[in-house]
Amino acid sequence: MSRTKRTGTKAWGGRAAVIGALGLASVALAAGPAFAKGDVEVTAPHTARVGTTFTVTGHGDDDGAAYVQVCLEGRSSGSTWERMTCGTVVETGTEAEAAVQVKVAHSGVLEYRAVLFGLTGLDDRHPVRERTSDPVTVEVR
Repeated sequence: MSRTKRTGTKAWGGRAAVIGALGLASVALAAGPAFAKGDVEVTAPHTARVGTTFTVTGHGDDDGAAYVQVCLEGRSSGSTWERMTCGTVVETGTEAEAAVQVKVAHSGVLEYRAVLFGLTGLDDRHPVRERTSDPVTVEVR
């Protein structure tokens, strides 16, 4: 009577279990929610003198919207945010930009932020706020 080894069967069973677990994990990841990628940022100088003019620019993109638009908002001394300007509406896959020239009339602290809106068409009357940048501060002396 001879005995046969069964180590080959054990190794094959272990491989099958690993392959099955990897397949199940990939299906679970594919079924999860997808997140749109994008970013929005604003740039302005850190300091300015009274009477000078400086530029505030906003830049943003979002691959989850059909059309995007960037608007710039500003405020002084903790007041409410006021819209300054909006850039043109562009199709997704490109980057939206907006810029405004600011002439400083008095000293104090000014804050600016960029807001990225998603639109369904070129003449959409109800844009959806997608992202808002962190505010940047300009100290006017």
